[in-house]
Amino acid sequence: MPSVVMVDQNNKKVKDVELPGVLAGEVRTHLVHAAVVNQLANRRAGTASTKTKGLVSGGGKKPFKQKGTGRARAGSSRSPLWRHGGTVFGPLPRDYSYSLPKKAKRAALTDALASKVADNKLILIDSLNFAEPKTKLVSAMLEALGVQGSAVMLIKAENKNLSLAARNIPSVKVLRMENINVYDLLKYPYLITTQDTLNAMQEVYGK
Repeated sequence: MPSVVMVDQNNKKVKDVELPGVLAGEVRTHLVHAAVVNQLANRRAGTASTKTKGLVSGGGKKPFKQKGTGRARAGSSRSPLWRHGGTVFGPLPRDYSYSLPKKAKRAALTDALASKVADNKLILIDSLNFAEPKTKLVSAMLEALGVQGSAVMLIKAENKNLSLAARNIPSVKVLRMENINVYDLLKYPYLITTQDTLNAMQEVYGK
């Protein structure tokens, strides 16, 4: 199993940690790509819409009498044949979402985690706890860790001080373990987490 150096918030080495098996697999890019496409499709909102004659306002009154005018009979001025009438077979809001097999989703997630190890973008820290919910504390930690760019912080349980302190940093996102997803793992170059979180990930996804 590969190992990684655990550091503290000042980037001082604490110990070497053997990574769980969930982070040691081969990265199957086709699965990761499929999971990202699926996630984006599920977020997509179909907004193209037109009104049929039943949805266009007005047209409740018969335009003219049935017989004696010499014109074709008409029951509504909102017929598709009339100006300002409804649309026939026009686009309506649609659902773009679809589901992936559970095994494929799980495999894509573990592969996305393994990619962080392969790219040396995993930062294992001894603790992500802060005494106060202050942004400057998180900023100082990121600077000490040498994080250049954006990062996702993966935590096992609710960490109010960290969530409040990091929310003012646009390039940082705090994710609880149950909300982890492939898109965010790929969007943010660095993954910062703790050994307890990795052990929990192994229990859930390493089966």
